[in-house]
Formats: sequence, structure tokens, C-alpha cells
Amino acid sequence: MGISIWQLLIVLGIVILLFGTKKLRNIGSDLGGAIRGFKKSMNDEDTKPADQDSLEDKDQTAAYRAPAEEKPRDKTTG
Repeated sequence: MGISIWQLLIVLGIVILLFGTKKLRNIGSDLGGAIRGFKKSMNDEDTKPADQDSLEDKDQTAAYRAPAEEKPRDKTTG
């Protein structure tokens, strides 16, 4: 009931005749690049929230400390 190897070979032959090997090679490389980009973005999303949280904590700490570090100017010394 399934597709036999001969049927797959016939379909592959027809596809090669229609598109040509150069076009199929380009499509394959484009598809591979798209998959790599998708995987990279998924891995970047996994690491970004942790990095963004630490950056936000540093920003909040810096914003909190900034007013305390400012020293009032002494009007007598100029």
C-alpha cells in the first residue's frame, strides 16, 4: 500500500527533468540555510532572556546607584 522505491525514483526523475539539477541544488542550499537560521534563532531566544534579565538588573542597579554617587557641589570651592 505504501510508495515503492520505483515510484520514488520515477517522481525524482520527473522533478529533475522539470527543474534541472542546478535549480534543485540552489533550492536545497536555500532550504538548508533557512533551517540553520531557524535553529540559530531558536538557540538565541533561549539565551537572550537570561542575558536580558541580567542586563536589566545591571541597568536598574546603575540607575539606583547613580543618584547616591552624585556629590553635592560645594559653593565655596567653586
